[in-house]
Amino acid sequence: MIEVRGLSKAYGPRLALDDVTFSVAKGEIMGFLGPNGAGKTTTMRILTGFLPASSGVATVAGFDVFEDPYSVRERVGYLPETPPLYPELSVGGYLEFCAELRRIPRAQRAGRVGATMERVGLRGWERRLLGSLSKGYRQRVGLAQAILHDPPVLILDEPTSGLDPAQVAGIRELVLSLAGTHTVILSTHILSEVEALCPRIVMVNRGKLVAQGSLDEVRALAPGGAWTYVEVKGIDGPHLGRMPGVELVEPLATVDGWSAWRVRSAGDPREALAARAAAGDFQLRALERRMPTLEEAFIAIVGREGVAA
Repeated sequence: MIEVRGLSKAYGPRLALDDVTFSVAKGEIMGFLGPNGAGKTTTMRILTGFLPASSGVATVAGFDVFEDPYSVRERVGYLPETPPLYPELSVGGYLEFCAELRRIPRAQRAGRVGATMERVGLRGWERRLLGSLSKGYRQRVGLAQAILHDPPVLILDEPTSGLDPAQVAGIRELVLSLAGTHTVILSTHILSEVEALCPRIVMVNRGKLVAQGSLDEVRALAPGGAWTYVEVKGIDGPHLGRMPGVELVEPLATVDGWSAWRVRSAGDPREALAARAAAGDFQLRALERRMPTLEEAFIAIVGREGVAA
């Protein structure tokens, strides 16, 4: 649904994007990550036709962003980090205006606006002036205009910015409901949000692509990779570390006589640990395979590449 190949954007001597290549499949939610100034917003503005690239190829829904930008815009819903709202308009009036811009037939506008407001939790707010809304509700209006014309592609830049936890949960449910029928690029600094929503991740820094793949593939780029959490009694760390296949044992905590350890190994040691416990070599209370967090991977990758200015 989205194909980007060798995309670059120069501002004078400075490269904001440098030979970036990735794709997003139909119906997929992709997390687009990077520190401030990494090139995320530049990429999204190029994909939505708001900004020309210096070189490279980008297609959205089968249309070339540079050769046929109007066809691309018809098929994309875009929520920028700060939605462009008119404070003197009412919520309903603004969405009616957006429906007209999107060429939704007049007979369908009222129904489409009402259904969209219901979907984002704005029912009953039709007459409220945009200038009187909190940041969270302005964000909801921005999301409403992005999905109003039911586009096959959605590009969301910090969609939960300024929302309280209950509102964040509602927006997450909405984004998840779009998967399968809509292709979504989600850019956010809330990494737990990406872990909850995005099966695939693309990460950029200093305008370059620095990581991409499934959530587990990117998390595995953190130092040490996957590890095993165990809680045991009757065996100490040195003896645990001498088990076949175990490379490193790190202490975590001791509670009520049970010792918690981080076990690192080339493979998955859970079967061997469980067998030894069943044989009576020690007592076992917890055994869990864990991956590094996305935050750990992000810090490791960005730190390795250098933080963008």
